[in-house]
Amino acid sequence: MEAFYLVKYGAAAQAFERRTLKLAAPAPGEVQIATESFGLNFADVMARYGLYREAPPLPAVLGYEVTGRIAAVGSGADAPPVGTRVLAFTRFGGYATHVNTEARSVIAIPENMPATDACALATQGCTAWFAATQLLRLRKGEHVLVQAAAGGVGSLLVQLAKMHGCVVYGTAGSETKLELLRKLGVDFPINYRREKFADAVKKIRGSKGLDVVFDNLGGKAFKTALGLLAPGGRIVGYGAAERLDRKGPLATLQLVFGFGFHNPVQWLMKSQTVSGLNMLRIAEKNPGILQEGMNAMLDLYTQQKIQVVQGGEYAAQDLAEAHEALGSRQTAGKLVVRW
Repeated sequence: MEAFYLVKYGAAAQAFERRTLKLAAPAPGEVQIATESFGLNFADVMARYGLYREAPPLPAVLGYEVTGRIAAVGSGADAPPVGTRVLAFTRFGGYATHVNTEARSVIAIPENMPATDACALATQGCTAWFAATQLLRLRKGEHVLVQAAAGGVGSLLVQLAKMHGCVVYGTAGSETKLELLRKLGVDFPINYRREKFADAVKKIRGSKGLDVVFDNLGGKAFKTALGLLAPGGRIVGYGAAERLDRKGPLATLQLVFGFGFHNPVQWLMKSQTVSGLNMLRIAEKNPGILQEGMNAMLDLYTQQKIQVVQGGEYAAQDLAEAHEALGSRQTAGKLVVRW
């Protein structure tokens, strides 16, 4: 088998090395998948810069999800038969021609489903599903802010919020992305490069505040969004993308201090909820929840209740280009790499 190893931190062109290695048999409870495509996530970019604590030590094979076909089934695994086309959550190791992963993290997918669409329903789809349906309950008429709303998770959160009848505010950094948000149903697209998102929300909402915020930025953006919450409001933090905007040896500390220091009493008095979400930890504790989430999102997709924003498909030899495109924040939706 072949795999792309992250061998050094920094620019994508020097960070990855393509290697050939021996294929191991699937362990009990696992399946082996012959990969057709693997997805890219912003956490991969953070890992490439050495900023993602969950990533394994170098040299490491990144990658959270793949599409492909079942090539072998380990003993005791409750899995689709060999040859079935599947989507799988891999918890690293996805940048490879073959992957062994828990059968509980695999679902069958239609033969004609684009790999870009399928991959979007794993890490990003499960994150959106868990945040919007498990951590909190969206209600009709609630005012919801989605940061980075044109991204893989953000675009799905927008659609889930609209399905629940919410009024949606979405941030993005270009007019092209704002137009995409309008097509997805965002009621109030906000160009964060032209005005501060808090100012934009206050112009529209006044002092009434927001009911829900989905935040993948972290740092000061999280603290600012928390200040926009109305009584009974909820905020879900699921990333720290703001870290890439900070340079120098104190950048991580600046990000941490940017979150601010909070006393839970203030949330108690306003009946507010602050939640953090790391799907990797959820997967480690209960891999079956990923299968549930992927199936739920696949059902919505096949019923045409949600659509996937396709960010682009790259050939394997263009992995570095794909990584840089994602890290530049110039892309929208899901990026995949095909073998």
